[in-house]
Amino acid sequence: MTAAPVRTWAERYAPSTREVYRRTLLELAADDPRILCLDSDMGGLDDLFGPVLPEQYVNVGIAEANLVSVAAGLAATGFLPYANTMSGFASARACEQVKIDVAHNNLPVRIVGTHGGFSAGHYGPTHHALEDLAILRTLPNLTVVVPADSAETEYAVRATAGLPGPLYLRLGRNPAPPVYDGPYQFRVGEAVRLRQGEDVTIVATGPHPVTMALEAARALAVRGISARVLNVHTVKPFDTAAIAAAARETGALVTVEDHVLAGGLGSAVCEVVAGICPVPVRRIGVADRFHDSVGTETDLLDGAGVSARAVEEAVLSLRSA
Repeated sequence: MTAAPVRTWAERYAPSTREVYRRTLLELAADDPRILCLDSDMGGLDDLFGPVLPEQYVNVGIAEANLVSVAAGLAATGFLPYANTMSGFASARACEQVKIDVAHNNLPVRIVGTHGGFSAGHYGPTHHALEDLAILRTLPNLTVVVPADSAETEYAVRATAGLPGPLYLRLGRNPAPPVYDGPYQFRVGEAVRLRQGEDVTIVATGPHPVTMALEAARALAVRGISARVLNVHTVKPFDTAAIAAAARETGALVTVEDHVLAGGLGSAVCEVVAGICPVPVRRIGVADRFHDSVGTETDLLDGAGVSARAVEEAVLSLRSA
């Protein structure tokens, strides 16, 4: 018996970003024998991918550094390996292998990190991935993509399948609110303007931050403040033109991310603004401390000061300054 077809946009993209990624990867691999799925015993891929395309599936076990090195070797021989692990392990435990084996050699390895930000909060601080963007966006040749929802995940996976160099794809764990309700053209390195605005720009990356930005913009509209919202799905290469235009046209920026304040989206925005069009910037992100609580992703974000209300207050502080 075959599965019932998915009939609507909402049904197709109801699962989490990681689930939509896995489905999309299987579809791409079925048409391209060069695509390999390298697993680090994540669970799920062994049931979804392995039985369907066993010759394109390898589980290296819980050995993240080895995972990346194996992927680099396979890429050097003409394969297109997707190395699957958790974001915190890809960026920290395997950082040297990503830097030397993959990025330095500019190999087409796709490093797919799930459980980004606080999305593995139920495992505690060992599994938080709050520094990964700061680490990986510094590496030459590496493209860094953070989809805003499940639909954008599929678009991003398909758009980056042919990249000649390496990719880091940051995904969550649980379903997040949808951002898109219909098709659009995903372009690597090109931010998406989700909402028009003239008074301030809210810049966000990742599922929960983008949702917070949109929620804050709606609340600000009630106050008579017109807030532009930019979804920066590509952290590297960074859309300098969109940020510079937002600075010139709206005069102030607020950034929001599920990442530490140092080195992430807010830092990237400040780097652009300082060099091209200096305007006030307020950054909403995770405070510079270890967060030892165990909890849900949304509870941990709220406890760390990352919320729609915090974004709204940051905009209001700019307006009153």
